[in-house]
Amino acid sequence: MEQSEGSVVASKQQERTAFLLLTVVIFPLMAVLIVAGYGFLVWMWQLLFAGPPTGP
Repeated sequence: MEQSEGSVVASKQQERTAFLLLTVVIFPLMAVLIVAGYGFLVWMWQLLFAGPPTGP
């Protein structure tokens, strides 16, 4: 395999570190932020426009 002078090839250690960072930190954090953001939007919508939910 030839490498051009400007290209950098990631080592297995760098790939493993990036994978662990994504799976352990980034993806769970994104999931929590998305769910919390949706909950906040629903809360604000009810507060400003729709009023509290009521039963039958």
